[in-house]
Amino acid sequence: MANFVLFFQNGGSFMYPIAFILVIGLAIALERFIFLTACQATNRTSLKKCLPGLNNGDVGGLKRFSQSSKTTVGRMIHAATQMIERNISRDALSNMLEERILEATPAIEKRTHYLATLANVATLLGLLGTIMGLIDAFTSLSGAEASERAALLSSSISVAMNTTAFGLMAAIPLLLIHTFLQSKTNQIIDTLDMSEAKCISLLR
Repeated sequence: MANFVLFFQNGGSFMYPIAFILVIGLAIALERFIFLTACQATNRTSLKKCLPGLNNGDVGGLKRFSQSSKTTVGRMIHAATQMIERNISRDALSNMLEERILEATPAIEKRTHYLATLANVATLLGLLGTIMGLIDAFTSLSGAEASERAALLSSSISVAMNTTAFGLMAAIPLLLIHTFLQSKTNQIIDTLDMSEAKCISLLR
């Protein structure tokens, strides 16, 4: 811990915005993980419970079961059963279910893309901090004696590189978390697509 504190202090002023970006990114990641995990579990449970009725074509039973459901899958199935009872066409049912999926998608995908952006910004800030540190280092060499220049340059470059290292330390986890959350998002949308296909198959 002491080494990390020293590493952070030696990195200069650019270490603070990178740290801020890392904290914001982790907060978004935690919120999205909790939301997506709950959303994935509830929708899968609803679909699993409705599968017997979907496979058997039990429209009445599905309507009663899904009437009180608060999940996206449950609401889709309930709306589908209502339209099927009105003898609508397959295209009309498909369009309605597509609209339900499109309505649910923004909440599922919300804020996840920020993680990739924050990772890129952290990397760029790290590079910018290094460049500014190197500029300061070479500027300070003009007033130093020849015997001190090598040691001063080596020390300054070492400090300047800390910002690039910290920027990468922030960016790499954020990119990995973004990929993981994007995978969960795709799995949820796949569940909704499967529900759509099962509902359309009720029209025989």
